[in-house]
Amino acid sequence: MAAKASQRLVEIADALPLAAGMRILEIGCGPGVLARLIAERLSGECFVLGIDRSAKAVAAARASVTAFAFPGALSFRQASAEEFELDDGENPFDLAVAIRVGALDGRHLEAGEQALKRIAAALAAHGRLFIDGGDPLKELALPPA
Repeated sequence: MAAKASQRLVEIADALPLAAGMRILEIGCGPGVLARLIAERLSGECFVLGIDRSAKAVAAARASVTAFAFPGALSFRQASAEEFELDDGENPFDLAVAIRVGALDGRHLEAGEQALKRIAAALAAHGRLFIDGGDPLKELALPPA
C-alpha cells in the first residue's frame, strides 16, 4: 500500500521549479512518496530517480510503482548521497531534491561535502539542488563539478 502524502511533502512538491521533460533526482526517497508527487505534477512527462541508503525503503518504493499511474516515470536505486554516481551512459539530472537528509542539512559535515560533490557531478550544468529548511525549500550552492 502506498504511503499517503503529508501536507508538508505536498507543499514541497508544489514549490519545486518543475517542467515537463525534466530528469529529477530525489535523495533520501524513503518509500517514494515525494517522487510520485513530482511525477504526478508533470503527468509522467519526466523521469524521477529516487535513491536511499536503506534497502527496505527502496524495496517499498519499488513496490509502490506497480499501482502508480505513471510507472515509467519512476525508478529507485539503493545508494547514499555521498556515494551516488551516474551509471554508465546515464544522462545527468536537471534538479535534485533532498528532504531530511543528514548529509545535506548540516548534521554530518564530512558526508555533506562528499555528497555535494557527488550531486554536482550528477547534475547538468544548469542543475539545481533543493533541500528542506526554507519556506518550504532552500537552494544549496553546488561546488564546481
